[in-house]
Amino acid sequence: MFEAMCIRDLRVYADALGGQLYHYRDKSGLECDAVLHLNNGDYGLIEIKIGGDTAIEYGAETLKVLANTIDTTRMHAPSFLMVLTGTSNYAYKRQDGVYVVPIGCLRD
Repeated sequence: MFEAMCIRDLRVYADALGGQLYHYRDKSGLECDAVLHLNNGDYGLIEIKIGGDTAIEYGAETLKVLANTIDTTRMHAPSFLMVLTGTSNYAYKRQDGVYVVPIGCLRD
């Protein structure tokens, strides 16, 4: 249910920015909960995890693996990688460049 709520909110904000929201899954099973794609070609990869350090770490690792599989000769690299959570009190950028953002901070 938490993931569905996050997708709903992401769709509203993507629409306000003139963008689209997609889900990604490839034949090897690599998956991304949401891909936010803007009309100018920029995009970001988003994993949704309700919370906890282990879940956030897993989500960040999944995003980094996916970002590293993108053929940047055919399309540019993602503008951001984000783990969307339900438990953090504040948003922050990890040392590896992955953003951890609580659902309540999306509108800001």
